[in-house]
Formats: sequence, C-alpha cells, structure tokens
Amino acid sequence: MSSIKHFTRIQTGKEFNSVYKHATKTWHTPYFVLFYKKNDLYKVGFVASKKIGNAVHRNRAKRLLRAHFIENTDLLSHGSYVLVAKPALIDENYQVTRKAFLHALKKCSAI
Repeated sequence: MSSIKHFTRIQTGKEFNSVYKHATKTWHTPYFVLFYKKNDLYKVGFVASKKIGNAVHRNRAKRLLRAHFIENTDLLSHGSYVLVAKPALIDENYQVTRKAFLHALKKCSAI
C-alpha cells in the first residue's frame, strides 16, 4: 500500500475555489463528486459538508475517500484533486464506492 506523502493537502478556501472554478474535469457519482485540475503539482482535498450528517459521519466519509485515494495513489496523474462526499457514501460498502472511485478517475483522465 502506498501513502499520500507526495501529495500536499489543499487547506485554504482560496485553493479549493481555484480547483472548483478551473477544474479540467468534473465527475459526479452517487457517492461523491471529483474535481480534477491538471497541473504539475500533487494536491488533494477532501470535503464533507453538514449535509452528510454529524461529525462522526463527516469524518467517516472523509476517511473512506482518503482510503480510496491512498489505495490508488500510484495510478494518479499530476494535478489537484478535490473529493466532495455525498450522503449516500455513508450507507454504501467499501467495494461499491471503490468501483465508483476508479470509474470517476478514468472518466476524468486522471489515471
């Protein structure tokens, strides 16, 4: 298993907005939305709003997205990634969301 070490975290609202506005590709799944901005950097951000639920559910959603991301780090292209969780992510199992994650990466040309 690889790590997320060579990726830097997107932390400020300005960085998130830059990826949202200038995303090269965007892909919606029932479980999350992937924003991909192609550039020379490796950056990643995970978002779970209060629509997901309480803090426990929001943290679980971000952990799931982070786990999928770490699992596939070796396949990813250069760029900035923002993954926004949807409420259905909490109720679905890992294998189904993993399949959706890989499909979204392929559709966004991030693999």
